[in-house]
Amino acid sequence: MKIDKKFNQLSKSEYIHYIDNHKKYTDFNTLGMYRSICENERLTLDDRIEIRDYANTIFEKTFNFYQLKDPKTYFDLTTLDMELTVADEQQLWTNIRTNQQKILSDKKIKHRNFGVYSKHDCGYEECRYNGLMIKKGSYFTESQMCFTSDKNEYAAKEKALKIKKQRKDTHKIIREDLDL
Repeated sequence: MKIDKKFNQLSKSEYIHYIDNHKKYTDFNTLGMYRSICENERLTLDDRIEIRDYANTIFEKTFNFYQLKDPKTYFDLTTLDMELTVADEQQLWTNIRTNQQKILSDKKIKHRNFGVYSKHDCGYEECRYNGLMIKKGSYFTESQMCFTSDKNEYAAKEKALKIKKQRKDTHKIIREDLDL
């Protein structure tokens, strides 16, 4: 069966029905369902929170993986009923980053090309590359998943060049001393 209706047009009872029977529908998409909870204008804040909590009872592992796949949606859903200061917001993003790193290490995933980090999204609606899958580090990369424990490849290259230059300079200094 198919839902044949956009998630952001559903009512609270329809959400619960589709969540309960998600295996029967071939076009059921958990990420789309979670995104629509924030976008649905028909729902009150209490309904959104109730639907989120109910969906989390069934899709808890999937929801936690959205910290890695789509952190903005995860952040929006976890902060539905909260009044946040700038410091609170920064702390939540820090927690998401540490959880991303933990998920990657627990699952032994070496690459970081997931969800929003693997698609071009420059912010311009008329950009022909929007939604295009991109390779990590390419020209079209808008955002990358970075952690504080990452090695700075640029600094390593600079250090290598500096050492190489010093090595060549020592030969010059020795030659100059011998010439005198």
